[in-house]
Amino acid sequence: MLFDSIAPEYDRLNHLLSLDIDKTWRRRAVRRIVDRQCPLNILDVACGTGDFTIAIARKAAPGSRITGLDLSEGMLGIGREKVCKAGLSGAVSLEQGDSEDIPYGEGSFDRISVAFGVRNFEHLDKGLEEMFRVLKTGGKAVILELSVPRNGIMLWLYKQYFLRILPMIGGKISGDRAAYEYLPASVLRFPGPEKFKAIMEAAGFSDVRHKSFTFGICRMYTGVK
Repeated sequence: MLFDSIAPEYDRLNHLLSLDIDKTWRRRAVRRIVDRQCPLNILDVACGTGDFTIAIARKAAPGSRITGLDLSEGMLGIGREKVCKAGLSGAVSLEQGDSEDIPYGEGSFDRISVAFGVRNFEHLDKGLEEMFRVLKTGGKAVILELSVPRNGIMLWLYKQYFLRILPMIGGKISGDRAAYEYLPASVLRFPGPEKFKAIMEAAGFSDVRHKSFTFGICRMYTGVK
């Protein structure tokens, strides 16, 4: 599996290749997810090595429960070590499962999050429908995803970095250049903001909103059940 092969270097490369800006994007999204006063049951879909899951747990109210879900056992194994090291084993569990067939009952969670994973869904509409299903009525979904700048000059610079430099560095460090060619390609073919908002609405979400970060390199989407 692609993500198993790059799991050992995944976190280091994420921060290196984004120049650590990804940490700022995550912090902004966490503020939309947690309630510092009220414990919540939160599902972090496509959680990978648990970076975002842990960030949510650190800011959530005492008594909150955060579940991370991912297909890759390689990623989850590293994530579980990080959760233990962070002293969050009582609040966080990382489970293997399919984002398009979420193994929890209808209305199980107050919040659902995805950070840089929704573009990897094989069937985007199915994944969003599953997220909607397991969300409680009145609950919120918060999705962070990489995107393509709209400004012409920024787009040119972005493609130079994303299609040439990133695969070279990522391949050299991880030993899997193909994986780091797949990652930028998946961003470039991901639906634009208006189309993705429409897909969220078709899945059932209401009050769907979008916010752009860092010249449109990252976008945050929110929707309510």
